Amino acid sequence: MKFRQWIVAAVLLLLVAVAIVGLLQTRELPSASDEAAATAGKRLLGRKAPAPQHPLVDQRPLETARRLAATAGTPEEQALAQAAVKVADHEVDLAFFDALRTAEQNPPPLSPEAKQIAARKAKAELTVKEDQENITLLTRKLAAAPESQKDNLQDQIDVAKAQADLDQDELDDAAGELEQAGGDPQAKIKRLQAEHEAGDHNAPAIGSAVNAHEQDYQGHTLLAVFRAWQALREKTALLEDARNETTEKEAYLTKRHNELAAQVEKDKENREAAKQQAKGFASRSKVTSRDESKASAKAALDLLKQYTLDQKNLADRGRRLQDEQDLNDIYGAWLALVETRERAALHRLIESALWILLVLLAVYAADRLIEHLFTGMTAENKRIDTLRAVVKFAAQSLGLVAILFIVFGMPTQTTTVLGLAGAGLTVAMKDFIVAFFGWFVLMGRNGIRVGDWVEINGVGGEVVEVGLLKTVLLETGSWTDAGHPTGRRVSFVNSFAIEGHFFNFTTSGQWMWDELQVQIPSSQDPYPIIDGIQKLVEKETVANASKAEAEWQEATSRYRVKALSATPGINVVPTGSGIQVHVRYITHVYERYDVRKRLYEAVVELMHGKREAVTQ
Repeated sequence: MKFRQWIVAAVLLLLVAVAIVGLLQTRELPSASDEAAATAGKRLLGRKAPAPQHPLVDQRPLETARRLAATAGTPEEQALAQAAVKVADHEVDLAFFDALRTAEQNPPPLSPEAKQIAARKAKAELTVKEDQENITLLTRKLAAAPESQKDNLQDQIDVAKAQADLDQDELDDAAGELEQAGGDPQAKIKRLQAEHEAGDHNAPAIGSAVNAHEQDYQGHTLLAVFRAWQALREKTALLEDARNETTEKEAYLTKRHNELAAQVEKDKENREAAKQQAKGFASRSKVTSRDESKASAKAALDLLKQYTLDQKNLADRGRRLQDEQDLNDIYGAWLALVETRERAALHRLIESALWILLVLLAVYAADRLIEHLFTGMTAENKRIDTLRAVVKFAAQSLGLVAILFIVFGMPTQTTTVLGLAGAGLTVAMKDFIVAFFGWFVLMGRNGIRVGDWVEINGVGGEVVEVGLLKTVLLETGSWTDAGHPTGRRVSFVNSFAIEGHFFNFTTSGQWMWDELQVQIPSSQDPYPIIDGIQKLVEKETVANASKAEAEWQEATSRYRVKALSATPGINVVPTGSGIQVHVRYITHVYERYDVRKRLYEAVVELMHGKREAVTQ
């Protein structure tokens, strides 16, 4: 084996070893991760419910959870998706409450224009309140009034309601303008919360956007498993992004929770002081003035309210932080499920690649074996080389078909596909197919060999190549001519062996009939010359005739054909200028020119009296 061939074999074996190592590294692990993921899903399913997202409130947790829930394909994933949506929904609800309290505690600074709108809103609110009180008062009077006054009171109530509607419209307009001017974030948050609550029915259903290729991660074809692996990698990227998002949100909430906890601890002393101050109001009421008592009571009440509010905020932040931690756990369990399937898909990919490498290695080994087997054979011209090429082609074709089956799998309608494909190829490649099978005919018992003298489609010559698709002749002209090569090579597609016919003049010992033509002038006596020519030819060809008859007898015995005679034949034709003599005799194909030359020389000597007539 050549050095280059050793290199190829070594590379293939190395790739096979790498594929085996990859198979061992990606083999299926114990199902603890699946059990842990399912347990985490069941543990986290009992969480709280609904809410989507918008600007002032971070609704990304719910949006992310719903987007991922649409990709959940298996029951385990769907359980985790439901848990994630519930936890995220609860976290967003808390975020709305937190945003409302924050907006209430920290009203934004108003611009002069916003202040005017706020004053107009406050005035409108007061007017609406007065309208409602007026309507309530008139309604009570209507209930207690005598029949004579009821119509008048009813008219007053209708007018008051109409006025209340107008005042309410003014209040709504002022509230809208104040919200647009940025002076009433609470109203905007409430509106977003209402939209969030009303939009739940538009959320994508769990599993509505599942990639169909995901479930093929344990398939048996390279293409299907590769698509599944790609789909699982995309889902893994989505889950990792979601987990990173929850990690960032968790860090942010942890920071805010710690700050608020420190503030609550700091305010504990003030709370105790406020409690003691509230207890001593009654005993100090006679000592202090009324105004001082009111101011002191208001300050203590404000401290207690602020402390209570901070405690509520701290509790809500703690719940939001717990929700984010739960989301992180859910996404981690989900990610473990997907990574397990992705690992299985990678294992299948490496397994398919290993099979392809083994097929390539088998084809390479078969190629080397074919070379070794045919190297020791003595080739009859180019037959063995052609046969070796055919066997190699068959081995490589089988390898290619096996690789295609590994990559694409068996067609669902195998017989139909193969039938249609075969019919189409037969029509499209008819000449190629006929030529290919014609080679087998030519390689048979009654075919032709390199060196044979044949005539194909009217062209005669010596066979110099019998290829897989074509036969090549070295043209020598007609068998009755001199037979010297013309220098031209003539190629024929091998289909002539099936669709046409050919003449092989060398099928049995390479014997052939040649002809000698002699013109006897009318001035000479033809009988002695004709008799002399016949005896001369018989004497010259007697050895070849006996050999030819013996070989023909052997070649035709299995056909039960009457034995053929190789005795020379003579034909005399009278002409206007004399007698023309045609003598047919048997000769070897490679000796016919020498035999003809000797016969012509002897005939010339005979006709000129330089040679005595041959006697019996």
